[in-house]
Amino acid sequence: MSQIAPTTRLIALLALLLAVVSALWVWQGLPDNGRAFILNLRLTKLVGLITVGAAVAVSTVLFQTVAANRVLTPSIMGFDALYMLMQTVLVIVLGTTAYVTLPASGKFLTEVGVLCALAILLFGTLLGKGARDIGRTILTGVILGILFRSADSFLGQLLDPDTFATVQSTQIASFNTIDADLLPWAVGISLAAIALAIRLGPQLDVLALGRNTAVPLGLRHSALVIGALALVGVLVSVSTALVGPVTFFGLIVAGLTHGLAGTARHRILLPVAALIAATILVAGQFLFERALGLGGTLAVVIEFAGGLFFIHLLLKGRVR
Repeated sequence: MSQIAPTTRLIALLALLLAVVSALWVWQGLPDNGRAFILNLRLTKLVGLITVGAAVAVSTVLFQTVAANRVLTPSIMGFDALYMLMQTVLVIVLGTTAYVTLPASGKFLTEVGVLCALAILLFGTLLGKGARDIGRTILTGVILGILFRSADSFLGQLLDPDTFATVQSTQIASFNTIDADLLPWAVGISLAAIALAIRLGPQLDVLALGRNTAVPLGLRHSALVIGALALVGVLVSVSTALVGPVTFFGLIVAGLTHGLAGTARHRILLPVAALIAATILVAGQFLFERALGLGGTLAVVIEFAGGLFFIHLLLKGRVR
């Protein structure tokens, strides 16, 4: 009970902080004219930010558990690059008009399914036996990311300028252009994936001990790794579809989560990570949009800070 009470208080405090920051962001400066319309826009954006934050945070913690180190993230390992390559291929195969007019829900669900399958195929073999050689694992992930980005760049050169602009618009992270049509699907899928991840918490705790320890304890290691990677693929596709690729944000959140939670239990780590990420995004958006009037700056600042944090982890050897 001594361990549960502090972590429960931490989750409650983070939830309260998120609620306060969200209320400030939504209601601050709300004009009298068109109040209902603007409030609806802000609430839509708020739901999107919380969904993206939770998806990025949980997917990063899950991926680090599977990879057995705290340097790797889905983005560093090429998940986002794989998603962007899928967008380019879709434009080439379908054409710009057909791509733009695709039903948002059908396109989104198809992307989720394909990304999950490719994630399991490409990364399951790499991480299925545990990341014993961290350097080789990072190098392999970077190579895969470069491969996907190179293929995406090559295919992009085959497109005419208008078509290329259509593709490029999906590959730049922006927290200001959240597609409201995708939110019901994104929220529903994210909640289901996060709930399943939390339910698997005790098994993930055993998985974090390493394959050599987990298998003798009766854990179905390969099946759990595949399931975790599938959840990572779902959550990455949700966050990338809503705001675009964010490479280092999850790394910051995971580092803060392990520092604040003070426990290795995933049933604590996952909700704490989701709340921290959502609070950072909403507070950052409030600061840059309302206080400084710099709506397009948040993604750049997060990526810059995350890159510095990644270098710090590498230099300090904080990988486990």
